[in-house]
Amino acid sequence: MGRRRRGGRNLNGILLLDKSQGVTSNGALQMAKKMFAAAKAGHTGSLDPLATGMLPICFGEATKFSQFLLDADKRYQVTAQLGVSTETGDADGEVRETRPVEVTEARVLEALDRFLGEIEQVPSMYSAIKHNGTPLYKLAREGITVERKPRRVTIHEISDARLEEGDRVSFEVACSKGTYVRSLVEDLGEMLGCGAHVAALRRLSAGPYPAERMLTLEQLGEIKAAGGFEAIDELLLPLSTSVADWPRVALGETSAYYLRQGQPVMTSDRPLDGWVSIYEASTDTFMGVGEVLEDGRIAPRRLVS
Repeated sequence: MGRRRRGGRNLNGILLLDKSQGVTSNGALQMAKKMFAAAKAGHTGSLDPLATGMLPICFGEATKFSQFLLDADKRYQVTAQLGVSTETGDADGEVRETRPVEVTEARVLEALDRFLGEIEQVPSMYSAIKHNGTPLYKLAREGITVERKPRRVTIHEISDARLEEGDRVSFEVACSKGTYVRSLVEDLGEMLGCGAHVAALRRLSAGPYPAERMLTLEQLGEIKAAGGFEAIDELLLPLSTSVADWPRVALGETSAYYLRQGQPVMTSDRPLDGWVSIYEASTDTFMGVGEVLEDGRIAPRRLVS
């Protein structure tokens, strides 16, 4: 029997979805996929149901580049509740312990400064990291706790920090991939001697994408109702935006042909090493991404079909 054709429209592009609170990342993905009637879609890193904000959705060929957004730096708006520790490290978990809060804003700011730079985090048992193939959060729900190795992450910036109502701390944090904000807040609570959990969390940006370009499912529904698929398709960003901050290389027609055949090519217009975004010079068409080899040639790594 022949292979069943995948249903849906063949869309290529990236949607900056503003995920609402209480919805899982996969749930938001499926709703967006249905709204666009897309044949293929994927997201670029989960947000907890409690969290809101930027969840880039990749349609079609864009899924080839989703890993690069998953690996990109992120920025969050965080509200931490001091004095209360929960099982999950956020407001969705059962209260584990309450302690008095006796801190000043100056002490909070001093504590936050100590997290800047490269730090080690022990992932929460309620994270999606897998242990022998099983996500930690599934083990945690069964009452199972396993040893987790510390992971090195980087806190690039902590800004707009303030103490509110004596027991809530709000701040923005810019961080590397793999950073667990819940772990950051729990560690802050322990440093202050009172415990803490995440009361609210919003992702403001992911990689090159700013918060201003986000749209909620409700907004997308209104736009679709007024203008149909054509109107919402215009909201999709080009595939090239996923690596917009990478070095750019333009290839001539001959080099572009051989690269598409999977062969490394030589060009003078390139950095000395690392990954690059690749364009065909004559048409300014985004071809995909490649890596500079030791001999200076550019090898294709992910190409647009």
